[in-house]
Amino acid sequence: MPPRDTMADVRDLTAKASALSKKGLSTREIAEELHLATDTINYLLEYGTEGMPPTDVKIGWRSIGVSGTRIALLSEILTDIAMEELDKHDEDVQAVLGISLNGIPFATIMSQILGTDLVVYRPVGDAGGGGAFSSNFAAVNGKKVIIMDDVMSTGHTIRGAISDVKDNGGEPILALVIVNKSSADEIDGIPLRAIFRARSLGGTLLGGGPVKGFPYD
Repeated sequence: MPPRDTMADVRDLTAKASALSKKGLSTREIAEELHLATDTINYLLEYGTEGMPPTDVKIGWRSIGVSGTRIALLSEILTDIAMEELDKHDEDVQAVLGISLNGIPFATIMSQILGTDLVVYRPVGDAGGGGAFSSNFAAVNGKKVIIMDDVMSTGHTIRGAISDVKDNGGEPILALVIVNKSSADEIDGIPLRAIFRARSLGGTLLGGGPVKGFPYD
């Protein structure tokens, strides 16, 4: 088998990031779309294929996202993990929060299975650390809340959601993701569970050695 052209991966990602940026998407929105850390997107937009981007792991789950049935099946696994964690800490839950965009379909089905309210949260800005709750869905005030997102890289988005839930009178009790790209088992004192943990153990899956280290913790 011929060696893979690792720079082709970087060129492809750079082109996709640039195209999304020209459409007006923010760095955070591009990172969410491509399942990469914002640090990686910033590097790709600034340096392109000059050198290598920070060590990162590209996550793709489109084979799940194209099918409502598969989303539902994966949501059942996430719910089972959530129930295991709730039993472990003798907790109950009144709401499942879906982080826009990719966390929402999973949170919707989880709330149905668990019989809870559904909260929709939209991060604001590129740096993380804050967002807004959709008034078309449930509020968090007085409720114990599970926070659901698809991929955790640096944790900025989930930290923002945790802070905003607390500021609005809710109690975050668990953070759930499909893929955890960090070594963390909790975030801001809240248990963090995932179906998969994905970390680069040296170099980068984009090829070559890292120019910068990825902040896994």
